[in-house]
Amino acid sequence: MNIAHTIFGVFGNATALFLFLAPSITFKRIIKNKSTEQFSGIPYPMTLLNCLLSAWYGLPFVSKDNTLVSTINGTGAVIETIYVLIFLFYAPKKEKVKIFGIFSCVLAVFATVALVSLFALHGNGRKLFCGLAATVFSIIMYASPLSIMRLVIKTKSVEFMPFFLSLFVFLCGTSWFVYGLIGRDPFVAIPNGFGCALGTLQLILYFIYCGNKGQKSADAEKDEKSVEMKGDEKKHHVVNGKQDLQV
Repeated sequence: MNIAHTIFGVFGNATALFLFLAPSITFKRIIKNKSTEQFSGIPYPMTLLNCLLSAWYGLPFVSKDNTLVSTINGTGAVIETIYVLIFLFYAPKKEKVKIFGIFSCVLAVFATVALVSLFALHGNGRKLFCGLAATVFSIIMYASPLSIMRLVIKTKSVEFMPFFLSLFVFLCGTSWFVYGLIGRDPFVAIPNGFGCALGTLQLILYFIYCGNKGQKSADAEKDEKSVEMKGDEKKHHVVNGKQDLQV
């Protein structure tokens, strides 16, 4: 039982690391274009909060046998902080204010949970409080891409929902869900079970719409073709005018 628990914990660390690194492709594009385009910045501070709370929950004085939870989420917190800072640098003013507000709330919530659990609670009370906080915000983190899923359905395009991000949401959620079941830890199993289900939905959407260019792209192509046709018509009239003058 302990061996299986450790194996799924290690696999969970690996898949979670890929999940944290998956958006690097998106941020490479953001840096190259010097714009956040239509990418949502909400998942990154929400993921940061999840990492901070989960890392805190996994510490030995909060819960036992969850060191693997702390190691990967501590790493994830560093990575997500970098993403948030990059997004803030390239985001338009309105989006920048929104993401900075969320980022500030994230730090405030984590500081509150850490201080209360450290100085006001002990034993099972501390584990219960930190576990509930980690569970609630883990579910919120997994739910944060819902806005992007809505955009995918609306535009019929997966341009702004990267495949690898969806894939590793599924893999990460599944591995930690099994880890939580084996360890009989509902604070690990419940939110990651939700993540597994949401990751499945994202993959289904991806395979439904991955062959489409989307409404926006289709409209743009129509406009380009319309402009080209008008240009050809003008050239045709000019050529005919010259021919008439020559005659």
